[in-house]
Amino acid sequence: MTWTLGDEVNDYLALLVGVICAGGGGELFVRGTVGIASSLRISPGIIAATIAAFATSSPELTVSLTAALAGTPQIALGDALGSNVVNVALIVAVAVLIVPIAAPRDAIRRDFPVALIVPVIIAVLLLDGVLSRLDGLVLLALFAGWLVAVVREARRQRSSAPEVLGERKPTRAVIEGIAGLALLVLAGRLIVSGATGIAVAQGVDAFLIGATVVALGTSVPELATAIISGLRGHEEIGLGTILGSNIFNGLLIVGTAASIAPITIGIQEVAPAIVLGLAALALTFPPASGIIGRWRGAILLGVYAAYLAAMLQWGGVS
Repeated sequence: MTWTLGDEVNDYLALLVGVICAGGGGELFVRGTVGIASSLRISPGIIAATIAAFATSSPELTVSLTAALAGTPQIALGDALGSNVVNVALIVAVAVLIVPIAAPRDAIRRDFPVALIVPVIIAVLLLDGVLSRLDGLVLLALFAGWLVAVVREARRQRSSAPEVLGERKPTRAVIEGIAGLALLVLAGRLIVSGATGIAVAQGVDAFLIGATVVALGTSVPELATAIISGLRGHEEIGLGTILGSNIFNGLLIVGTAASIAPITIGIQEVAPAIVLGLAALALTFPPASGIIGRWRGAILLGVYAAYLAAMLQWGGVS
């Protein structure tokens, strides 16, 4: 197949349109999330950590179900753990370099500990070299427990928040949120398509394309949400979406895959993603001021570079 000048123009056009969709989609999505949270009288971070996180993790869920039903659940595990590293070491890093993140207290108390413990639990369950169906059910039970805790907190916030006279119905906010999410998904696909075409034309190795271009493209919803929410002063939305996405990936997605088909894999094969994922999360934990500064973004990019190097070495790519 010959790559032509017309293909090059189409790839660059797809990349440009993808970036525009990401910006517009991120703006609509943040506005919609804030509007829904305001109408329900709960924290926008809760909406982000649940509904938004589930929506942005839908590609990983699709991969998980397809791989498990095909008898290759190892793909689901690798995709979930790899996406978690990308979410924190790359997405949070880029967002923080643009605008420092003020981490909300409720997210620190509720979601950070769970996000940190999930990789540890997976590592412990993998010590015998297999994630059995029982292990998968354990992960799903833990996910259900976390979700119940989030719903209870949402109810407490709603009951303690004063009712607003003439409070608007959330119809417009829901429409904005759905439209924004649709644009974000479209942006991810366009960016993957365009950037992959350009990378192939330049002779970039296929593994590097997958580990960088495709990984970033499929994480565009989280990236755009994190950046736009930070610029609009709603950092809890971006951070909540990423933390919630990591929890969904580690508990719901891996748990679902293992429940369908046991995952047989050596702990040494997933060690880079688990160890560096934990390191990235630890670096994201905010100081007493609650502000995640730009210098952490630079270090997180170093963690992501280390992850890429480890994957290259493990994959035998020189």
